[in-house]
Amino acid sequence: MLKSIAVMTSGGDSPGMNACARAVVRTALYEGVDVWGIRSGYHGLLEEDMFKMERKDVSDIIQRGGTFLGTARCKRWKTPEGRRLGYENLKKRGIEGLVVIGGDGSLRGASLLSKETGMPIVGLPGTIDNDVWGMDYTIGCDTAANTIVDAINKLRDTASAHRRVIVLEVMGRQCGWLALVSGISGGAEYILIPEEEYDLDEICKDMAEAYKKGKRYILMVVAEGAGSGTEIGKYVAEKTKLDTRVSVLGHIQRGGSPSVIDRVRASQLGEKAALAIISGMSDIVFGFAKGHVVAIDLHDAVNNKKKIDPDYMHLAKVLF
Repeated sequence: MLKSIAVMTSGGDSPGMNACARAVVRTALYEGVDVWGIRSGYHGLLEEDMFKMERKDVSDIIQRGGTFLGTARCKRWKTPEGRRLGYENLKKRGIEGLVVIGGDGSLRGASLLSKETGMPIVGLPGTIDNDVWGMDYTIGCDTAANTIVDAINKLRDTASAHRRVIVLEVMGRQCGWLALVSGISGGAEYILIPEEEYDLDEICKDMAEAYKKGKRYILMVVAEGAGSGTEIGKYVAEKTKLDTRVSVLGHIQRGGSPSVIDRVRASQLGEKAALAIISGMSDIVFGFAKGHVVAIDLHDAVNNKKKIDPDYMHLAKVLF
């Protein structure tokens, strides 16, 4: 049984990271295990920006978005020398295991640390993109999707008033889950994602025909990986001659108080991770699949590409 562990958040922030870290800390302390917090992700680990945590350090954070531990990109972590330094910084404080809350890149860095040093690692999927292989939920994706749907609801009002085409660009450079789920939930007429090809000329023809038949407005949700919302909006306006506006939602998708789902599930995953690392387990990522907590091999999670649920893609076509 491990006596001292550390927890960190890394990569892009996501709502629910605080709830998750809180659960890791309080579960470990409940089990009589020391917990260290690492500020600013792998950068903080290399800079030795760490502190020993108590229960009060995670008070009043479950409702907050972002991450109280902070996060940062770290190029040095991509080198074996950087990871060796991080390992040495952990060992000099007697830290025996590490819990990493982050997305694909962060978990990949954790996987390399485990392979090279033997440091016990447990990962938790903190990313709004919901793109970690082996699970259908990642921490923050629910809140982000709800933020997008709220934007769609507001954009529909002004689109209807002016008979406009609204192109909404959302996050999702390699995975279109956010665009797909929010587009379905918001009743968008068109959803463009990087996983599926589309014909913009055909879409423009359909739009023009729909307006001739009395259509009052059209909503198109575009994942950033499927193309630039600005460029697509410009093309649509030129091709259809319809009044077209573009809205790029940007980093507002990352913020905000986490939803009930993200608070509860992040807390569940945090507890599982703490108990697992304390018991000596390593090289696993905890996530949710079909409503249940699942343990995925860490190396499998980072070396496989998650695919979009075909049922969602079919539903989007049916409801168009």
